[in-house]
Amino acid sequence: MQTILGSGGAIGIELAKALREFTSEIRLVSRNSKKVNTTDELMSADLLNAADVRKAVQGSSVVYVTLGFPYSIKVWKESWPKLIFNVIKACIEHNCKLVFFDNIYMYDSNHLNGMNEETPINPPSIKGKVRAEIAKMIMDKVREGKLTALIARSADFYGPKIQNTSMLTETVFKPLNNGKKANWMSSVNFKHSFTYTPDAGKATALLGNTEDAYNQIWHLPTAANPFTGKEWIEAIAKEMGVKPKYQAVPKFLVKIIGLFVPIMREMVEMMYQYDRDYVFDSSKFEKRFDFKPTPYVNGIREIVQNDYKKTTAKKNKRH
Repeated sequence: MQTILGSGGAIGIELAKALREFTSEIRLVSRNSKKVNTTDELMSADLLNAADVRKAVQGSSVVYVTLGFPYSIKVWKESWPKLIFNVIKACIEHNCKLVFFDNIYMYDSNHLNGMNEETPINPPSIKGKVRAEIAKMIMDKVREGKLTALIARSADFYGPKIQNTSMLTETVFKPLNNGKKANWMSSVNFKHSFTYTPDAGKATALLGNTEDAYNQIWHLPTAANPFTGKEWIEAIAKEMGVKPKYQAVPKFLVKIIGLFVPIMREMVEMMYQYDRDYVFDSSKFEKRFDFKPTPYVNGIREIVQNDYKKTTAKKNKRH
């Protein structure tokens, strides 16, 4: 049995699809779990409850953590350490291997151009400090020999069928599709890597089923030579058949918007990721598994065809 904790999100769904290559025994765990594959076993659980977590992982050979909490400093500080403590304890108790899907918030802001698995840990944000803390909790138990685990890190991600969890979807795809201007944080002149969610799902499944991948950190496959913000907007607009209208949103404006829109208030401390090149290096994974990440243009095309095809077709018909 391989179990996904937090199975309803963009990564959990792609991971469940990919795991079919390795096993037909897949358990999906969330508050309201839904089948991805016909043979999936569903379990409802409160993953902040230790008893629920123990029940969820029991009988599993591999446990994947792919859930996300609401994008709030307060929630993250309260929930992430509690969850990871419960998961680690349950995995040790039931002798399960752990695969943790992570981001790059803990990396030093002066080393974002060419991030790899050796990038210095020096989180510049409160959310980054939380991510650094939980990653340390996992790897400390690995070093103590009590836990078999790996951490799979992704850049910001994009992909088909994503709702409310991708910055690129919310600030570029949706506005352009609705005839509005795209919004890009800070400056459109810097490069920004994005990990394609189907690639992330396949790679996470592959790592979880590769014995010698454990007890280390991996960057998930992400296309090299990323676009600048302006190039992302232009490429998406071209595929949609619309004009690449956009506005760069400076920090002071995000702060003002944040007075009325809570999610924007949470973005202020993360804007450093958009005022410099943000380039993610996944060459370790690509070489080990001979895996070629999806090119950005292909990913954009797939998203537009899957998520915006009807709307775009209607627009083209009107014109």
